[in-house]
Amino acid sequence: MTEHAAAQPTPAGLVKLAENGPVAEIALANGPLNLVTRPLLRQLNRILAALAGRHDLRCVILHGGNARAFCAGSDIKEFGPIRHEASERKILFEDMVLRNLARLPMPTIAAMDGPALGGGLELALCCDLRVLRSGVSIGLPECQLGGLAGSGAIRLTRLVGPARAKHMLFTGQLISSEQAACWGVVNEIADDRSALDAARTMAATIVQRGPISNRLAKELVDMADDLPLDAGLSRATVAQQLIFDSDDLHEGAAAFFAKRTPLFVGR
Repeated sequence: MTEHAAAQPTPAGLVKLAENGPVAEIALANGPLNLVTRPLLRQLNRILAALAGRHDLRCVILHGGNARAFCAGSDIKEFGPIRHEASERKILFEDMVLRNLARLPMPTIAAMDGPALGGGLELALCCDLRVLRSGVSIGLPECQLGGLAGSGAIRLTRLVGPARAKHMLFTGQLISSEQAACWGVVNEIADDRSALDAARTMAATIVQRGPISNRLAKELVDMADDLPLDAGLSRATVAQQLIFDSDDLHEGAAAFFAKRTPLFVGR
């Protein structure tokens, strides 16, 4: 596995990139709590921009590195100085980075071995899949400080529905790993190993599947809530034709009849 630091970060090493074949791992490395700061977001955004155009990557894992928390949210010390310029100096930039994470074309997995709180959970909600270590709590506690998880409110509602989202947002209470799985906030609980190990196992399965298929599936699912049914189905028809035009589908069919593992090349 090779490691690459974000390009010319200041301070250095707040976000690190490692690659293992078709899987890229983004590790947050901003102290024991991995607080969301502008320098961290700037480095993360550079890495996301570099990954977005990579056709050789089939999965991306976001994790908290060796920190105690996956990410404990925003650095509260930043709030005072930006009070009247929050949109310019924090909100819009942070929203752009979150959107860039959500819009990565390949499947993404958040591996949470420590608490994901506030902006930390918002980062995880931007990923397609979430793995949580057993016994770890997550939540959106912003209301306890009079704050608001803006993008988190929207993404969480689409994931678990309005009643459960409002419960988490109105009370600010953290939910257990078991409750997170029951409510559908996370896809898998890692009981006997780390969430990162479980995410790597999940990624190993994903990269064996058709990469064009997975990218198009992500596109269709992500637009399903936004488009009228007929428009969504029309886009699905176009995606299906792209699949039939691809070499991968016909390689998969040939491998099926030959009873061998398909060798997908992403075209």
